[in-house]
Amino acid sequence: MTVRPERRPKAEVEGRIAPPFERRPSTSPRTNGVVGLCTALLVLAACREAPEQQQPRFPKADRDVAPIVSDAFSTEDARDRLGEAEQVIELAGVRPGMSVADIGAGEGYYTVRLAPVVGPRGRVLAEDIVPETIELLAQRVNRENLDNVSVLLGTPDDPKLPPRSFDRIFLVHMYHEVTSPYAFLWHLREGLKRDGEVIVVDSDRPPRRHGMPPKLLECEFAALGLKLHRFQPITGGEAYFAAFRIAAPRPEPDEIKPCKG
Repeated sequence: MTVRPERRPKAEVEGRIAPPFERRPSTSPRTNGVVGLCTALLVLAACREAPEQQQPRFPKADRDVAPIVSDAFSTEDARDRLGEAEQVIELAGVRPGMSVADIGAGEGYYTVRLAPVVGPRGRVLAEDIVPETIELLAQRVNRENLDNVSVLLGTPDDPKLPPRSFDRIFLVHMYHEVTSPYAFLWHLREGLKRDGEVIVVDSDRPPRRHGMPPKLLECEFAALGLKLHRFQPITGGEAYFAAFRIAAPRPEPDEIKPCKG
């Protein structure tokens, strides 16, 4: 994954992070022919084996899941007046040179505030699952010349994070919208560095009202071997700050014990 993405055409920016290395194909016609034949055989074999392969089966959440809503519920100036982002970034201990991920980044409210904190030696990965939102975010990143920010299109149950890459992974007012939380956390925790933390900001109210009760949050994270490390209410509302660290090996999908909502 490139730390400082080059300015690329729009089609290249949308939701993809370039791998750090690419194996270049040979220019030899004979070699290319062999590679083409081998590729065709591998694809054919994969097609024949596909029916026999099963995707991991994760337990369903025994609770409501809130519908996804736009993050444009207020202007950024109004959000700044509440001071939440400043509190959260300070509580999370974000420092220059860190690598952080903003999951469910929307149009980039937290992304653009994290970028100057990690500085030119740090990096921010902004992820979302809505292609149109990622396109708008990529345009904003280019417009504001945020050279330490990359954007990525994820899926509802997998944010597609590069493994062992992030000091902090932020889930801000979005975890209650995750349709498959156990699959989502199973994939997400692999993106943490050894001493990294998942930072959750949510409201202490039921999921159907776009919140997440802290005890239920703690239970669901514990089911994936993530332990609550710090917890603190955020000044000025119902929101809270919670930081989780890896405390146990990742369970197999069929070993996950779901929480009772």
